[in-house]
Amino acid sequence: CPVVLAPNNSSVAMPPPADIVKVAIEWPGAFPKLMEIDQKKPLSSIIKEVCDGWSLANHDQFALQHADSSNFYITEKNRNEIKNGAILRLTTSPAQNAQQLHERIQSSSMDAKLEALKDLANYSRDVTFAQEFINLDGISLLTQMVESGTERYQKLQKIMKPCFGDMLSFTLTAFVELMDHGIVSWDTFSVAFIKKIASYVNKFASDISILQRSLAILESMVLNSHDLYQKVAQEITIGQLIPHLQGTDQEIQTYTIAVINALFLKAPDDKRQEMANILAQKQLRSIILTHVIRAQRAINNEMAHQLYVLQVLTFNLLEDRMMTKMDPQDQAQRDIIFELRRIAFDAELEPNNSSGSIEKRKSMYTRDYKKLGFINHVNPAMDFTQTPPGMLALDNMLYFAKHHQDAYIRIVLENSSREDKHECPFGRSSIELTKMLCEILKVGELPSETCNDFHPMFFTHDRSFEEFFCICIQLLNKTWKEMRATSEDFNKARNRVMQVVKEQIMRALTTKPSSLDQFKSKLQNLSYTEILKIRQSERMNQEDFQSRPILELKEKIQPEILELIKQQRLNRLVEGTCFRKLNSRRRQDKFWYCRLSPNHKVLHYGDLEESPQGEVPHDSLQDKLPVADIKAVVTGKDCPHMKEKGALKQNKEVLELAFSILYDSSGQLNFIAPDKHEYCVWTDGLNALLGKDMLSDLTRNDLDTLLSMEIKLRLLDLENIQIPDAPPPIPKEPSNYDFVYDCN
Repeated sequence: CPVVLAPNNSSVAMPPPADIVKVAIEWPGAFPKLMEIDQKKPLSSIIKEVCDGWSLANHDQFALQHADSSNFYITEKNRNEIKNGAILRLTTSPAQNAQQLHERIQSSSMDAKLEALKDLANYSRDVTFAQEFINLDGISLLTQMVESGTERYQKLQKIMKPCFGDMLSFTLTAFVELMDHGIVSWDTFSVAFIKKIASYVNKFASDISILQRSLAILESMVLNSHDLYQKVAQEITIGQLIPHLQGTDQEIQTYTIAVINALFLKAPDDKRQEMANILAQKQLRSIILTHVIRAQRAINNEMAHQLYVLQVLTFNLLEDRMMTKMDPQDQAQRDIIFELRRIAFDAELEPNNSSGSIEKRKSMYTRDYKKLGFINHVNPAMDFTQTPPGMLALDNMLYFAKHHQDAYIRIVLENSSREDKHECPFGRSSIELTKMLCEILKVGELPSETCNDFHPMFFTHDRSFEEFFCICIQLLNKTWKEMRATSEDFNKARNRVMQVVKEQIMRALTTKPSSLDQFKSKLQNLSYTEILKIRQSERMNQEDFQSRPILELKEKIQPEILELIKQQRLNRLVEGTCFRKLNSRRRQDKFWYCRLSPNHKVLHYGDLEESPQGEVPHDSLQDKLPVADIKAVVTGKDCPHMKEKGALKQNKEVLELAFSILYDSSGQLNFIAPDKHEYCVWTDGLNALLGKDMLSDLTRNDLDTLLSMEIKLRLLDLENIQIPDAPPPIPKEPSNYDFVYDCN
């Protein structure tokens, strides 16, 4: 077959160079221009070219910005984010815009001032503008307006209340946005400014936007400056914050708990317990339970996070006792052990008189301490010298003995009277259980930036950890008997029993019981026999089909299952996910959305004002990233946003949810998944798009589940059974539902 060469003058369609971006540029009062931007050329040259096209002089006073709702300026740093088809706007430079707004917000006209502050609140979200406005000492101007400038309008407040409220709201919004960029230190603010912000928490309780921003400022002050923490703690009291939790606005409730958490987190060790006592006096727990957890509305993710943080900080108060060794010479601590003995063996105590030798009394004590299940029968104080759990174990035992006396006496006497070596030693078991509960609740660890895992039941009792222990020690005793463990080889028996008890507790906690009683009833349904059944069922799913023919069948159908999983992941990417923007200065609801186009060729993404209800349409997402441009997907510590200095004060949870898309030479799209499930879905989906293996835990679990189901279906005895081509029709609804009952 002859080869035909195209003549030299023939036109062959070539793809546009990678450095050329086709955009539309707007200018007020003129028709938009279509233009090709060469990303290799300096931005100033491109702006000059645009200005020359409209015969505009002084091109250095102009800049380009995105024409979408963000209005962000284009700089040399972010110009690589410009995509083909983007709509840009020629506008005044950030420096000139900042200068104009700096003058306008000082206008004597109320209307002009209000409009200027509104514009400032909008522009301050852009770090480029923020830097220019801050260079003009704009932060100081805003703080002066808050401290004294608003005083001039106090007289007008009655006749112009809406205007005054809006003005203050926009001022505080601009301040929050400017500070959020981390350009200015929080340590620079005066006591007068703090007093004014703190006063707004009380004065503007009915103005949601002012209250919200005031609470956000107080939270950021406390979290970012030790000096400001002390000043804020002097100006704001828990009593002033409590009423905001009793309202109906969940956003205000969220910010209020965030401020309480910040004060709690930054309080010195010696003040933290004092603050916890104040919170108890003000009945914070019961107010949260009534007005937040049991309110007739769903708890959003941010509120769930703040409740989780409060739960962690509350349990962390136990760390001091958990890490305190018992002093065998401390009489007050020894008296606690005497009290445990007295409550358990009160009927056997001799009258407190001079009769009875010291040796006889010591012998009686030793016998009783052995019955209580201590290792050291002569001096039980030595059992509490290991940390963790330290003195916390003894505290739990005393609480159980005093507040659940019947159960305590029953457990001690029941086990001390057994002669078959199957007794469960109460003392040793309590120490091991306390240590395990501290591990489950991560006592002493700082709260995660992303976790929302709070448990409603811990908000139902002022001594929730102790009550938690009381339920679990009875469970341990019951499970010990069911497993017929022996005390002869306690360490071996302990490991076996504790593994089962931990599984029982964890399975019950995953159901998120709403009360401690519900938690207790969940445990009753998780007996040792039931745990064995669950384990056996799970083991059968894993081990049943290990014969060679079954393994060959698995190998044959595995590609089909993997393709099914791949399609599910891609379908989830097409639906899209809302991601939260996090930063180290404050945690607020800033969202962005990302989804894959139906043809799997483009990722659409963009910022959102609020968390969406359902899917976000492609056309409302401003930015695009062709899948063909993706070079790699990296996770964890390899992500660029995890390498940045101080990024999110990285912790294990954040690293486990972080992933990034790398494209072009230096482009990157950084993600922090809302949870582990979404992380697996997105990393699987992106790897599938790139033709790589899906390696997540979720894929392994899905593959095991679907393979098991498919094999079981194929092995069904279907001889002489006709399988219909179409599914059977859905039956009509019954005339009543009297037969329905709640199986829970």
